[in-house]
Amino acid sequence: MMSKQEVLQSYLVEQRQHKNRALFWSILIAILYIGSAQLIDFDFKTLIDAAPHLFDYLSEIMPHLNWSKLFLPRNELGHAISGSLIYWGYRLPIQLKLIWETLNMAFAATLCSAMISICLSFLCTKKIGIWAPIRLSLHLLAIFLRTMPELAWAIMLVMAFGVGPFPGFLALVLHTTGCMVKLYYEALDITPQNAIIGLVSTGANKLQLMRYAYWPSFKPTFTSYFFLRLEVNFRASSILGIVGAGGIGQELMTNIKLDRYDQVSMTLLLILVVVWLLDLISAKLQAKIVQKGEI
Repeated sequence: MMSKQEVLQSYLVEQRQHKNRALFWSILIAILYIGSAQLIDFDFKTLIDAAPHLFDYLSEIMPHLNWSKLFLPRNELGHAISGSLIYWGYRLPIQLKLIWETLNMAFAATLCSAMISICLSFLCTKKIGIWAPIRLSLHLLAIFLRTMPELAWAIMLVMAFGVGPFPGFLALVLHTTGCMVKLYYEALDITPQNAIIGLVSTGANKLQLMRYAYWPSFKPTFTSYFFLRLEVNFRASSILGIVGAGGIGQELMTNIKLDRYDQVSMTLLLILVVVWLLDLISAKLQAKIVQKGEI
């Protein structure tokens, strides 16, 4: 049994080693940070000098509302009065339609990617016993799919299929599938062995193992990442419209090009509201599905 002096000595040695490791990693991170800053020409002076211009742009896109005219209706000629809410939201019917299109594109792509990813992730995990070359090929395919960003996929698909939401949908499916497969097969790889061994001992086949051993432990990861990717895909689909892949992004880019700054703020506000609602709804649905076990 160790004496108090030996315990204290061991504690001091361990504390010293911990401090040395912390110092080593701090120095290494600092070196990497400085090296990266040099490579990208990062300059604090440029950042400080240019930062006010960002606020200048933000002030330009703010709507110019007049409190005395805020709720005024259209005039006798049917034109909206400058400074009123009607004037600010004169393109709202068009933007709401495009927001709905963007939301549908994101949801359809996420749902399609989730179904494909579940199938591929079971083929990628080592525990199912799939032939190694097949597993390796699927791993490489997933790496390729997620390496290409959604915007790059969208550009290629717009050139192939033309302008519209369909290329955006395909771009989201391809990139999201690559991301989901990686996360899902890694979650399957850490499935507890107790349930698997118990089912194997009763003669369960691979499909029964997937349903009764892997799925219960895999379900929280699936639902959590599904809702996360839905939110991510909505934001991504808002950008894909810039290259003609449909959705609200095309409206945003048009407003920027035509200097319709008030409409830029309206478009950004709509995107912000929808993302907030998605976050709120997904949190409630996730709690209901995972905690109450409704899958």
